[in-house]
Amino acid sequence: MTAFYAFALAVLQGTTELFPISSLGHTVILPALLGWPVDQHAPAFLPFIVVLHVGTAAALLLYFWRDWLFIAEGLTGLGGRSSRSTAEARRLLALIIIATLPAVVIGFVAEKWVRGLFASPLVAALFLVGNGFLLLVGDRMRERASEDGRQQRLGALGWRGALAIGLWQCTAFIPGISRSGAAMVGGLFAGLQHGEAAHFSFLIATPIIAGAAVLEVPKLLALPGGGLSWVTIAAGIAAGVTAYASVAFLMRYFRRHNFDDALVPFAIYCWAAGAGAALALALRG
Repeated sequence: MTAFYAFALAVLQGTTELFPISSLGHTVILPALLGWPVDQHAPAFLPFIVVLHVGTAAALLLYFWRDWLFIAEGLTGLGGRSSRSTAEARRLLALIIIATLPAVVIGFVAEKWVRGLFASPLVAALFLVGNGFLLLVGDRMRERASEDGRQQRLGALGWRGALAIGLWQCTAFIPGISRSGAAMVGGLFAGLQHGEAAHFSFLIATPIIAGAAVLEVPKLLALPGGGLSWVTIAAGIAAGVTAYASVAFLMRYFRRHNFDDALVPFAIYCWAAGAGAALALALRG
C-alpha cells in the first residue's frame, strides 16, 4: 500500500469512526468502488488497522480527559472530591462497563461470523441506506421524548438504559451500520438529549476501540519488524488528528443543535451514499 492510500484510509477511518455514517461500511465500500490497491488480507494490513484504532482511541482519551480523570479520581479517592462526586464517578464508570459488555460478549462470539456474512461491498452499501433509516427513527423517538417532557441528562441514565445502548451498539458489527450512530439512537430511545447521547456514545467508544486494538497487538508484534513502518505510524497520527477534529465538531454540533432532526443530515448522506454505491456496484457486476 502506498503512502497516499494509507493516509486516505487513515483520514477515512478517523472521520467515519465517529460520525454516524459507519467506518466499517466505508472501508468495505470505498476501496471496492474506487479500485484502491488495498489488500485487506496482506500481513501488513492488520498492524496498519491496529495503529489507526490506537490513534482514534488516543484522540478520544485526549478530548474527554476530564471525564476519565473524574472517573480515576472517583476510583482512587484522590483529587479531594466530595463523597457525592466520588459516587457519581463510580456510577458513570459502571454505566460505561454495562454499555460495553454486550459488544465484548457478542463480538467475541459472533463478530467474525457476522462480518463475514454481510461484508460484501454491495450488502454494506445497502445496510448504509438502512443506517440512514436507523438515524431517522432515533430522531423521531427523540421528538416524542421531547413532547412528553422525558428528555434527560446523562446523570439520570440508569443501568437499563445503558444496557439498551450497548445492545443497540452491537448492530454495528454489520458493515454499513454505524457504531456511534446506533449508540446515539439507543441513547435517544433512553430519553437522552442529542448532546448527552453523543457524549456517552464517545465515552463507550474509547474502551471498545482501544480493546480491539490491544487484542490484535500480539499478532502485530509477531510480524517481522513488529509490523510497523513510518507510513503506518504517520497514518496512525493522521487518524488520531482527524478523529479529534471529528469529535470536537460533533460535540459542538449536537450541543448547539439539540433539536429534532439533528441526525437527519447524516441520514440523508447515508441514503445518498449507500444508494449511489449500491447502484454503481450493481451496474459494475
